[in-house]
Amino acid sequence: MDYCLLLPFTLGISLLWPCFMATEISQTEEVKHPVDSHLRVKRGWMWNQFFVPEEMNKTNYHIGQLRSDLDNGNNSFQYKLLGAGAGSIFVIDERTGDIFAVQKLDREERSLYTLRAQVIDGTTGRAVEPESEFVIRVSDINDNEPKFLDEPYEAIVPEMSPEGTLVIQVTANDADDPSSGNNARLLYSLLQGQPYFSIEPTTGIIRTSSKMDRELQDEYWVIIQAKDMLGQPGGLSGTTSVLIKLSDVNDNKPIFKESFYRLTVSEAAPTGTSIGKIMAYDNDIGENAEMDYSIEDDSQTFDIITNNETQEGIVILKKKVDFEHQNDYRIRANVKNRHVDKQLLKYHVEASSTLIKVQVEDEDEPPVFLLPYYLFEVFEGRPHGSFVGTVSATDPDQRSSPISYSMTRSKMFNIDDNGTIITTNALDREISAWYNLSITATEKYNVQQISAVPVYVQVLNINDHAPEFSEYYDTYVCENADPGQIPQIFEKSANTGNS
Repeated sequence: MDYCLLLPFTLGISLLWPCFMATEISQTEEVKHPVDSHLRVKRGWMWNQFFVPEEMNKTNYHIGQLRSDLDNGNNSFQYKLLGAGAGSIFVIDERTGDIFAVQKLDREERSLYTLRAQVIDGTTGRAVEPESEFVIRVSDINDNEPKFLDEPYEAIVPEMSPEGTLVIQVTANDADDPSSGNNARLLYSLLQGQPYFSIEPTTGIIRTSSKMDRELQDEYWVIIQAKDMLGQPGGLSGTTSVLIKLSDVNDNKPIFKESFYRLTVSEAAPTGTSIGKIMAYDNDIGENAEMDYSIEDDSQTFDIITNNETQEGIVILKKKVDFEHQNDYRIRANVKNRHVDKQLLKYHVEASSTLIKVQVEDEDEPPVFLLPYYLFEVFEGRPHGSFVGTVSATDPDQRSSPISYSMTRSKMFNIDDNGTIITTNALDREISAWYNLSITATEKYNVQQISAVPVYVQVLNINDHAPEFSEYYDTYVCENADPGQIPQIFEKSANTGNS
């Protein structure tokens, strides 16, 4: 390649570039080089710039030529190169002043080298001119693809968000020179994620482009491409993935799995007994799936509570049941979410309900006496086998077992299978006026079913004792006693209580 002289140094050294870069300038004006270089004359020396494309694979790439205008071609001048990179990255032909790059240069590692040139007279070994400083700039090529920052990307957006909702912003970086054409000017595009998401080409902001239902799909993988050269053909690109998760909103009401439940309860079950569970299903999760159960008709017999861990409804007995009185119940249960935002009430207008049939199971209950206690009266002195009274007990169960009666440890009374109490000895009120008895009723079909009732027997008095003096009396009277005078008062007693 031929080279052309651009400008002589004031002191005699010239810089030569390839002809296609050459521009003539005067000694006193400033010039801008076609590839962003400039030349300026100052105090008798010239400051110059060379431009070298980075990543050149050519060995000994020719950069330019230094030439002193004092060099008459007799080959006595020697050109020297000094400064960072001289001799290792850049070399100079000492005879011709041609400068070469002997290594590939990477602008992203270093974009500027400052060197010094010197001309030596080979015969004398002395400098012909003072050192002259110049710059070699590494010009950018598009050799770096965009790289995304802060990977991996993950974002959360509420389900059912309106179109255009901001999701996340991704950012890529291009190591090329942003001032060199479009090498580092990026455009973002969506490779995967349509039609649910879109991306702003210049900002990398991802937005929703349609409403999404978490219950249908709860996460999406979106692939984003960043391409330099403003996306033009030949540009380099980089990609990244964004995991976008949909957070739950309470857009589903709980619904019963079954429209009918059949439960049973024993009539012997105490109040507070759990008699069964019912279950509603909610497609939402977390707090949005928490629910409360209730009895629709405000039942006096049953209630329902929520197991907060399993979200099951537990049906409990609020009042004891009696098979003989009512052997089945029909109740309706409702369910609704515990937490509902006002703007989501439209999804919860009508609560889900289910029918529960509760069957009461008959239990073999002990006999029941007609009275809680019995009080009988009988006159003393009645003969053996006299009637005192009758107690009665019945089996409350449907099979109505016959009842047998018994009396515990009594020598004065007895009871037959009909519940009739009779005397077994003569009663004397003066010995005992009251008797406390315990009567037991036992089912003949199940002797384990036993009930007892207290019986109180009062012995009534009869006039069965003549009066008797309580002691022997010796009575005296004065001889001069007046007529009608009472000498002594006599007392008598009787077991009857009469005087």
